[in-house]
Amino acid sequence: MNFFFLIVNQINYYKMGVLSKINVARRKLTQTLTKNIGKVNADHSFTLVDRNEIKRILICRPNARLGNLLLITPFVQELEEIFPNSKIDLFVKGFLAPVIFENYDSVDRIIQLPIKPFSSLLKYFAVWISLKKYKYDIAINVDQGSSSGRLATKFSNSKFKFFGDLPFSANLYYGDYAHIAKYPIYHFRDYATKLGFERREQSIAPLNLKLTSVEIIKGRQTLQKLVNNYKKTICVFTYATGAKCLSQDWWEDFYAGLKSGYENFNIIEILPIENVSQIGFKAPTFYSKNIREIGAVIANTDLFIGADSGIMHLASAVHTPTVGLFSVSSLKKYEPYDNNSIGVDVTSLSEKEYFKIFNTILDNGKSGLYSKAI
Repeated sequence: MNFFFLIVNQINYYKMGVLSKINVARRKLTQTLTKNIGKVNADHSFTLVDRNEIKRILICRPNARLGNLLLITPFVQELEEIFPNSKIDLFVKGFLAPVIFENYDSVDRIIQLPIKPFSSLLKYFAVWISLKKYKYDIAINVDQGSSSGRLATKFSNSKFKFFGDLPFSANLYYGDYAHIAKYPIYHFRDYATKLGFERREQSIAPLNLKLTSVEIIKGRQTLQKLVNNYKKTICVFTYATGAKCLSQDWWEDFYAGLKSGYENFNIIEILPIENVSQIGFKAPTFYSKNIREIGAVIANTDLFIGADSGIMHLASAVHTPTVGLFSVSSLKKYEPYDNNSIGVDVTSLSEKEYFKIFNTILDNGKSGLYSKAI
């Protein structure tokens, strides 16, 4: 029997290795085939259009990760302000987008690619073909480095197509240009001037899950049951994928210092879907597979601390002051922003310096949207 399971495991391991190699080859081939899409007509002089003519917009972000989908919420808000009478369709991957955007009235259709294309080839191609069924006034590729996004924009049935390119000199004008949620908006603002629209200089909106007051109240009730007191609460998330995940030793030392330094605070841990804890479940924990439930609990806390992950971006999207702990990822590209949030490089700061940052945030109080609602 053990021999049978050993054989099965070896076969599964082999299949995973083959699929991994196929995916790598597929990505390289797609990048090669799509790298010049949209660049040929980069200097094309556009016909001026009336703002009211823009009725339907397609956003292409074929990605299934929680963080990457939350990071396009500022772009959706930008389009809502520029084109208040338009409807927005999303071309994404996976099942999270309907949950994230359920309270965005401007978002109409969500076109979803299966997460594993090789397991659902017919559905995968059917979704791509469906792009041709709808007519758009503008199709937008959010991430200029996304081959699938560029291809979807090219393939779409749209009058105007924005592939995400911007003159290189633009990064001289914006100090936060490198941020993944912001540079696509700077790109699009430049593109919009070529359609005859005025240049926008407003601050870029924060990530926003758009929790309802009912969700916030339920989150507060859940938190209250968890801590059973009315002290301020610090929320930690100790997990992350791959090299972004700080070691158990690092987290245990950090948690000991946090508990000692903030004796008058509650400290809770949000657990990942894997239901693991880098601090050995020493703090009160909250586990849910519903990201809106998780977000509602975090929205009722006073500070979130966690490594670069989708849950870190979720904390930012419910406007809780967020400290992102970075060790390998690009801090300028992914750090949380607004609402007293900040990213820190754990490889260059001491515990004393961490706590100084935490103290400053907690002293400033919670200034986010949801603190005003509760």
